Amino acid sequence: MAVLAPGRAEHDPQGPPRRPVPRLRRPPSPARRRDVVPPLPDDRRTAWTIAAVLGALALTLRLWGIGYPRELVFDEAYYPPEARELLTWGFEYNRGYSFIVHPPLGKWLIALGEQVFGYDSFGWRFPSAVAGSLAVVLLFRLARRLTGSTLVGLFAGVLLLVDGLQFTLSRIGLLDIFLQVFVLAAVSCLVVDRDVVRARVRAAAEVGATGFRLGPRGWRIAAGVLFGCACAVKWSGVWFLAFFAVLSLFWDRAAWRAAGVPRPTRTAARRGLPGALWALAAVPVLTYLASFTGWFLGETSQGRAWAQRNPETAFPWVPDALRSLWHEHAEWLRFHNGLSSPHPWESGPWSWLVTGRPILLWNPQGLVDADGEQVIRYILMVGTPTLWFLFAPAAIWLVWRIVARRDPAAVPVAVGIAAGWLTWFLNLERTMFLFYMAPVMPFFVLAVALLLQDVVGRPGAGEWRRRVGLAAACGYVAIVAATFAFFWPVLTGQPLSYAEWAQRMWFPSWF
Repeated sequence: MAVLAPGRAEHDPQGPPRRPVPRLRRPPSPARRRDVVPPLPDDRRTAWTIAAVLGALALTLRLWGIGYPRELVFDEAYYPPEARELLTWGFEYNRGYSFIVHPPLGKWLIALGEQVFGYDSFGWRFPSAVAGSLAVVLLFRLARRLTGSTLVGLFAGVLLLVDGLQFTLSRIGLLDIFLQVFVLAAVSCLVVDRDVVRARVRAAAEVGATGFRLGPRGWRIAAGVLFGCACAVKWSGVWFLAFFAVLSLFWDRAAWRAAGVPRPTRTAARRGLPGALWALAAVPVLTYLASFTGWFLGETSQGRAWAQRNPETAFPWVPDALRSLWHEHAEWLRFHNGLSSPHPWESGPWSWLVTGRPILLWNPQGLVDADGEQVIRYILMVGTPTLWFLFAPAAIWLVWRIVARRDPAAVPVAVGIAAGWLTWFLNLERTMFLFYMAPVMPFFVLAVALLLQDVVGRPGAGEWRRRVGLAAACGYVAIVAATFAFFWPVLTGQPLSYAEWAQRMWFPSWF
């Protein structure tokens, strides 16, 4: 048996006591454990081919007609102009009559499209299309790794590809689609880090190592950078960073425990906590601050001179630029916590699960066809209903998988839902919108994919059972895709008669 930790001391009656002989606690039998991480399937080439096809299809759908309408719609009134200012000065212009309340990274990404394609609707929306397409690929890869099933990964990727909310966010110059892709990328890196650490600990146990350092953990550092990028798009990314940082420590403990270490908690804290503080605390902060480089370099950026105008403040030994940035963030926090002005398209977290109150992005008035009949062009940010209506049941099923099976695939999905949805209940007085679901929606899709995995059945189930389950799961995915196609005209602003438009307004709250 491998040796990783000290056991009980043994004494030689013929001499002095010998040093303790390291021994492993016998790990639970794999046959008796239900929390064993499934191995990746042996279809790497097929999986990458599927990922490429999903990404290409997603990008094609999102780029088709993305320049229409040509004018700024909804909150594009803020971010594309501010992105243009970043290209001009390196920071958002301090107008005096408006207040900049979000970090700059998302606007820098929009600025990349404007730099390459020009300041027009295609230029400021192109980066969103790329980010949305990358999110589809990442979700496929993440689901495959969590479940050890390329089929379940395919379910998750296709469902995200044909979701109406993700589709419309990928075709508009807002920030939330960038938050989604950074969160997905960061979580994916942490899951890879989990698997790498488990493999290294297991390999050390097999050769009888008596204790060792895990060494550099590049995937966890990459996750820290990506979480920092998420926070540099929108502050709501910090919840994902905090929740998954804690989960990563629990994964470390599970790796040591699976190897038979007698005190896995102490070992995980000694071997993993210092590196975690660097990778998941210091690195995200440094990444976040780096996104403000233009703000630091600018002399007239918003709030940049606050510390110079207020020298008699606390911590005078802190550089003026950092004190000014801290004050600026305090002002932003006050703004967000106090944002309670009514809005015709606002909604609460409970209604998000059934896309109860979507957002009208664009609806020009007075359009008629050649016969003088009314024509409606409508761009509605709404989730695909046949997908979203399964979010709540899938989340309940997710809890069952955790409690009854100790399913390792379900735990990070539940943590993502808690970080991205439950945290919005902390301040219900705040004005909120459906697109705040953007970073957490892929985790609800993962919950649906796990539910479909159970519909298909385990590999050990009977052939007839598996065939029926697979047909049912594929049929559901086809229904979701057909629903997306049905709603396509109101997702892209296609001309509709009043009757055709009314067919797609399923609930009074959608008007």
